[in-house]
Amino acid sequence: MGVYTTTNPATGETVKTFPEISDAELQDLITRSEAAYRSWRTTSLDHRRAVLTRAAEIHRERGQELAALLTLEMGKPAAQAKGEVALVASIYQYYADHVEEFMADEHLQISGPGTAVVRTEPTGPLVGIMPWNYPYYQVARFAAPNIALGNTIILKHARNCPQSALAIEQVLTEAGLPDGVYLNAFISSSQVADAIADPRIQGVSLTGSEKAGAAVAEVAGRNLTKCVLELGGSDPFIVLDDADLDTAAKAAAASRLTNAGQACTASKRFLVQSGVYDEFVRKFVEQAASWTPGDPTSSDTKLGPLSSESAAEELDELVAGAVSQGAEVLLGGGRTDEDGAYYRPTILGGVTPGMRVYSEELFGPAGVVYPFETLEDAVELANDSPYGLSSSVFTSDDEKAQQIAASLETGMVWINSTSKTAPDLPFGGVKRSGFGRELARFGFNEFANKKLVRNPRA
Repeated sequence: MGVYTTTNPATGETVKTFPEISDAELQDLITRSEAAYRSWRTTSLDHRRAVLTRAAEIHRERGQELAALLTLEMGKPAAQAKGEVALVASIYQYYADHVEEFMADEHLQISGPGTAVVRTEPTGPLVGIMPWNYPYYQVARFAAPNIALGNTIILKHARNCPQSALAIEQVLTEAGLPDGVYLNAFISSSQVADAIADPRIQGVSLTGSEKAGAAVAEVAGRNLTKCVLELGGSDPFIVLDDADLDTAAKAAAASRLTNAGQACTASKRFLVQSGVYDEFVRKFVEQAASWTPGDPTSSDTKLGPLSSESAAEELDELVAGAVSQGAEVLLGGGRTDEDGAYYRPTILGGVTPGMRVYSEELFGPAGVVYPFETLEDAVELANDSPYGLSSSVFTSDDEKAQQIAASLETGMVWINSTSKTAPDLPFGGVKRSGFGRELARFGFNEFANKKLVRNPRA
């Protein structure tokens, strides 16, 4: 039987382990989740609103305590960890504030006699499979709308953040969520497949790797279970020759290095018009070099360790492979001399399609710069990726920005800004970045039954 383990990535110290549950215990969780759904789906919106509001309050009240677990388990710098907790509070509050609006009946304008109404109703127990890079946020954007809707949740978190996983369940229980509405599950991959295949489970949402998404989609497809997948990204960051280069370079460094570069929507490919390429690269390197790796518990640290030793090794392998094939190291290019899963801010140039870093996601503080000539070249290069999550365009010409935005094969485009997130903005991608949307009304409706009620004689 496997374990879930808290390992401090800044020191390599194993702090605490938790055993996986048995198959019988998993079946008990599904039974409890289904039983809770039967009552939770009929609970008043006022009650649901109160629970969500209290969950937001607890996150604000215990911000420092909850943030400390993120720093311990995956190395998130203290200030960024506090920011994640605050974001989570805003998500729970958003759905508390909008649940009545999102649940309201929609009266259709029809050609025939009578009435036609679309009602928004829950569908049943859901399974969530979440990653380690934003342990609270990733869960909240799935859990909050579905709790508001009336669904119930069984949550399998990442193996390296078990204490964060338990803290989520504890907060929601304290907020007044009835037993069985949200259940943490320390389960194996095979048990995940068993849960998805169980006819009582009505949907599954995964945020994670392309490989994990394909495995979940396969099981879900065989069992006709609805799924939402948020997978990897290799987001382009396009800089035109009329852009404010100081602003763009500062934004580029922040986008690439926040959370140690471990974000699906972090900019990873920096496409720069040739006339300003050298100047932008110089400014980008200068900005990135100022992000010195340090102790994640310090409030001054901006760049902490990667989530694990294996994550640092994998990134180093990708970078070293590119360099061995002729890529130019413009900054960094390897591990630090400190103990722990640290990696220097790294920028590569001269990357060509034959290198792995051209097409694979760099999940760490390393990015790639490319020059381009025309807008058409920029779009072609940006779209030459298996991924299509988010993107950024920096220019002083809004018409050009809109032209590029219309041509990018991504789920999100940000103009003169890095990719960000907010409760009222839909989040998701296309191509091998997955399908479905989270947050805003879009996330609320992913696992909803949009029931038509037609009365021709009304």
